[in-house]
Amino acid sequence: MSERIFDPLRKKEVPATPEELVRQGVIRWLNEQVGIPLPMMVSECSFTYNRRLYRADILVRARDLSPIMLVECKAPDVKINEKVIEQGIRYNRVLKLKYLMFTNGKTSYFCERVGDGVEYRFLNEIPEIVL
Repeated sequence: MSERIFDPLRKKEVPATPEELVRQGVIRWLNEQVGIPLPMMVSECSFTYNRRLYRADILVRARDLSPIMLVECKAPDVKINEKVIEQGIRYNRVLKLKYLMFTNGKTSYFCERVGDGVEYRFLNEIPEIVL
């Protein structure tokens, strides 16, 4: 039997893949260090882009329950490069969120969408998310 880890957002045990271990670490960090309540996050959130089904790793919601940040998690051995960032930006064409976070558990990048357009700027740290 393969190793499993409990996902407090999905409220079930899931396979402990390298990417899943990163996702669970980020959920814990967002909750315990950043102060985002667990009910304000969703993991493995499905959406459609170009008639294909995709899943956002973590979606963070604001106090009014509107989605505000997409978190794209990769396994620790996957570099956070232009391809990964383009993937998140592509997803955000549908989701239209203010903030994006990319992480492999070792390296993290934060981006803010400028206005309503397709331009993004990198931030030095996680933004102050209004909860």
